[in-house]
This record gives sequence, structure tokens and C-alpha cells, in this order.
Amino acid sequence: MPAGLALLAVIRSQAMNAYSGNILGENVPRYTSYPTAPHFHAGVGEAQAREWVARLGPGDAVSLYVHVPYCDKLCWFCACHTKHTLRYEPVAAFLKALRAEIALVAPLLPQEVRLDAIHFGGGSPTLLLPEDFVALTAALRSAFPAGDGAALSVEIDPNDMDEARLDALAAAGLARASIGVQDFDPRVQRAINRLQSFELTRTVVEGVRARGATSVNLDLLYGLPHQTVDSVAETARLALSLRPERIALFGYAHVPWFKKHQTMIDEASLPDAAERLAQSQEAAALIVAAGYRAIGIDHFALPGDRLAEAALHGRLRRNFQGYTDDQCETLIGLGPSSVSRFRQGYVQNVAATGEYEKTVLAGRLPAARGIALSREDAAEAWLIERLMCDFGFSAEELLRRFGEYGRSLLGQATDLARQEPESLMECAGRFSVPPARRPLVRTVAARFDRYLRKGAARHSAAV
Repeated sequence: MPAGLALLAVIRSQAMNAYSGNILGENVPRYTSYPTAPHFHAGVGEAQAREWVARLGPGDAVSLYVHVPYCDKLCWFCACHTKHTLRYEPVAAFLKALRAEIALVAPLLPQEVRLDAIHFGGGSPTLLLPEDFVALTAALRSAFPAGDGAALSVEIDPNDMDEARLDALAAAGLARASIGVQDFDPRVQRAINRLQSFELTRTVVEGVRARGATSVNLDLLYGLPHQTVDSVAETARLALSLRPERIALFGYAHVPWFKKHQTMIDEASLPDAAERLAQSQEAAALIVAAGYRAIGIDHFALPGDRLAEAALHGRLRRNFQGYTDDQCETLIGLGPSSVSRFRQGYVQNVAATGEYEKTVLAGRLPAARGIALSREDAAEAWLIERLMCDFGFSAEELLRRFGEYGRSLLGQATDLARQEPESLMECAGRFSVPPARRPLVRTVAARFDRYLRKGAARHSAAV
């Protein structure tokens, strides 16, 4: 039995007996940043963003994230910042504003800064007209230094796609396609307002590959209405038949207090915490058995894929797009609600599309809120990222990086390792989360989150 499959067998056999009901159903952040977005505040804005951009050094590498805030059909499960539109006029107005933001940001960067990656998310980036998408990517590569060498990845809704859009992705230099699937069961699709056949998905996968994309990722969800262990397993089998380079297996985040359209989902049809865990572990076992390596809590990659190599060699990172092999310390977010990450902290653009457009067209950066990182924040962020990526961390490295505050965090980890009956952490040369507890690594990370202990933010289920 492959080592990864053996590990999953251990997890599946022990997990349900190991978790108390309270821990299994605990609501905690996903930790795509630390401090997490609910703790951003208006005290960090345009002035801070300009200062942090100016402090980039010669030769620094940066990545771009471009947020397209529109969809032509609203999926009820979605928790992203997006708006439904059946007209293209609002999209065209947004594109005009986006070009204005590009013109504001690009001159602030030092000449020597190198652009390493461009990622389009949404919303639905593939909603853009083919000619608009090609023109926009050309504008990005022209405006930012060394743009011609930046790898392009795009989140794709297969329902948007046609031959012209496939050709536009190829013309723009698409390297990695991230294709939304969620679930192939028609009953589940109807319950989340996302009808998408397997045949359509296969056509898009084949289309991007035929046009030169070197990596395809499929996004799958568990915990959706009417899903069962068997139905999630069948979706996983169909996805595996397409042999994507990567698979992301996310737990549905039911947050109707945050996204009102989620109230369209019948809560009585949602699986409970134990069923969610069983769904995730069954799908994970099938994926690993098919030859994929498990990456963090919810990603899988074929051996040799850049994400698998990053995980193998301790270079895995986590940001607002999930797990990544992107080593850039600086991520510049463009578009409404997008987040920029600097060494000094985070800055988020205004979320409302109309306000975003007015701000940039008036010649101002749309930075609305953020947070500056203290020394303590940086230490906790490093520890939490290592837990989320590697399920553990080196005490020696923590002390070397963060000194006396690192020692305080080690004390917390030691206390956590001594707790019974959950035993969420163990220490055997390094601190790590035991295999049977790894589906709950977000809960472990939350034990080091000072902001969570004093905040009132609400979050999704840990599993």
C-alpha cells in the first residue's frame, strides 16, 4: 500500500473515535492569512499601501491577483465577493476602472521588481469577452516589470466557455487552469444552482490542454446539500478520470450571515459534521489511491507537479487562493475586495464595486482597510502557516526566527501537547499534529490565534 494511502487509512480508522463532538463541529478560520480578514481595520489604507509598495527592494519578486467581481449566474454555495449580471455594461465599466488601478499601482513599483505570477479569480474571470481578456493580460504584462515571464493562472467556469474564450486563454499565455466542478450529481447541482455536466467539464479540460496549458486543477466540494459519502466518491472518480495535475477538495463553508444568497440552500439537507468528515476522507482516500500526493488539508497533486515538489521540499505556502508554490513575499491585489500582502502587513481594496470604480477613477488607490504586522503577529503567522502546510514546525527554527516570543509560543505548543483527551499536538523532535488529528489542523492553528480569542468574528466549520 502506498505510504500516503496507508496514512489515510490510519486517519479514517481512528478519526471518528478520536474527536469529541465539540471539536469536530468547532468553527474556526481557514487561515489563508494571519491575522485573518475580520481583523483588518480602516486604520490601514492608501497611505500605508503606498509606503509599503515604495519599500520593496531591488530584485524583489511580486505576484498579481486580479479579482473579477461578476458572474452571469450566481451559485448559491459561493462565499466570494461577486455580483450577478446578465448585461456586459457593468463588466465593461469595471474593466475601465481596473485599467485605472493598474495605471495607479504600476508606477509605484521600483524598476527592478520582477513579476513572477498573475492569477485571475472571481467571480468568473472567464465571463470577460475574449478580446477584453487578451487586452487586459497584455496591459498587465506591459505595465508591470518583467511581465512577459509571469506565469498565468485563471479560475474557469466551464459554463462560460466556448472556442473563442479557449483561444483567448491560449493567446494570453495560460499556464494553469483552475476549473470549478463542485459536484457532478444533478440533484446536488440543482440544490446549489450550479448545473454543469461531466461532458462539459471534460470538453473544457481537453480544450485548455490542447491549447498548451501545462497544469489543470479541479475544485471539488464536500458538505453540500444532499451529498452522501457515495455521491462524493462518485464525483471524485469522475474527476480522476480526467487525470488533472491537481485536485482541491474543499469543505463547503455555510456562512449565510455573511452571504445572504446562501439562505437559498435548505439547511436541513446539509450533512452534519461527522458526515462531512466521512465524505472528505472517502474522497481523499480515492484520490491518493489514484497516485496523487496529499498536500496540506485539502489539495492533491501528481508527483512531479510543482505543488507536490514544494510540499516535499518544505516550500509550500498558503494565501487567499489556497495552497501555492508561489514563493513571492509580496502579492499585489487588483480589483474590488482583493487583498495585497506585503512584508509589513495586509491591505484590502474596497469591496463594493461601485465605490471601487469611483475611487480609482478619481485617481486614488482603493485601499480601504488592512493590518500592520507586529513582531508577535509575524511569529504567529509563520507558525500557523507551517501547521497548515506541514502539520508541524521546528522549535529550533521558531526560536531562531523570533527569539523570546518564539519561546512563548513553544510554551503554548508544549501545553497543547500535554492536553488530554484530544492530544491535538505531539512533540518528538519537532512539534506536529498527529495523523489522526490532521483534518482538524485548523482547530490546532486556532489555539495560537490571539485575535480569535478576543474577537467576535464568525467562521465556517473546521471540517
